Amino acid sequence: MKFNKNLENIKTYEAGKPIELVVREYGIEPKDIVKLASNENPYGTSPKVIEAVSAIVSKMALYPDDSMIKLKKALSARFDVKDENIIIGSGSDQVIEFLIHAKAHEGSKILMNSITFAMYEIYSKHVGAEVIRTTSQEHNLDEFYELYKKEKPEIIFICTPNNPTGDALDADEIYNFLNKIDSDTLVVIDAAYLEYAVLKDSKKKIVVKNLITKFDNVIYLGTFSKAYGLGGMRVGYGVADAKIIKELYKLRPPFNITTLSLEAASVALGDEEFVQKSVTLNFEQMKRYEEFAKEQKIDIINSYTNFITLCLNSSQNSTKISNQLLQKGMIVRDLSSYNMNAIRVTIGTQEQNSRFFELVIQFL
Repeated sequence: MKFNKNLENIKTYEAGKPIELVVREYGIEPKDIVKLASNENPYGTSPKVIEAVSAIVSKMALYPDDSMIKLKKALSARFDVKDENIIIGSGSDQVIEFLIHAKAHEGSKILMNSITFAMYEIYSKHVGAEVIRTTSQEHNLDEFYELYKKEKPEIIFICTPNNPTGDALDADEIYNFLNKIDSDTLVVIDAAYLEYAVLKDSKKKIVVKNLITKFDNVIYLGTFSKAYGLGGMRVGYGVADAKIIKELYKLRPPFNITTLSLEAASVALGDEEFVQKSVTLNFEQMKRYEEFAKEQKIDIINSYTNFITLCLNSSQNSTKISNQLLQKGMIVRDLSSYNMNAIRVTIGTQEQNSRFFELVIQFL
């Protein structure tokens, strides 16, 4: 049987190992497993969300509201934009898929950072596009611009804060870069972790209305999977000029977001107190990782997210250490697939982080 030839050179995306799989493979009790691999909110989700979703469980037999009006209205109010400027996806990565299929094709060029979210490349290869990468580990917009002038890409991906490294750009840097890009090049600002970055440094804040008003070739992406604690509900969104959104809707399947997910996201957006508490606790705990890294002489990348990247030295091996941790019930993300001898660790609760320090010191 023959398949699309573009699939031949695509590696399957490896998500963080689920707790259930570790239970089966290593016989460890679920209560003894700590998952710090997928950048989920360790404090769960807002109690208001749990209450709201519980109240509408009986509606599961019915198709969801495909207009998604409640969530769109909430996002419109949050960003001071119109409903027509918003598209909702099953996670922001579904919106990324829409964008690439809408704009790119066989032979197109798509520019991205050397180390960044893996799905940009995977979706690019779906359509036979050529992936152009920078050489810098962290986003260097001067290098982006030089490659833009040379390669003339159809799409540019800027992930800020960046996954899996955690670095972030100042908003002014982004605006200065966008001023130099022609209007036919689509620029994607993937801001999945921006709620964290803004608390740590106000210069990282992107005013979405100003962004899409000034630049009609830019789309801003956000998600409810991180700070809002809704990774299991799979809700993301894009905000852009209405002309871009109209084209993306031609690719959106009907009922792509469940009734329960729509309700959860709508209510979560209104509980800013929960989000601020989660983000504040995150950075309080991150200080412990920074102190630990200093004590153990481990290099880290300054992180504006809910995870931190520990860069190991030549005598240490990220894959070996990740596997040793896994056998003890501690799930972290090995970054060897990004050609980095590093592990990415989600900032957990105080108890979870203490457990990580206790275990990893045995293997370092």
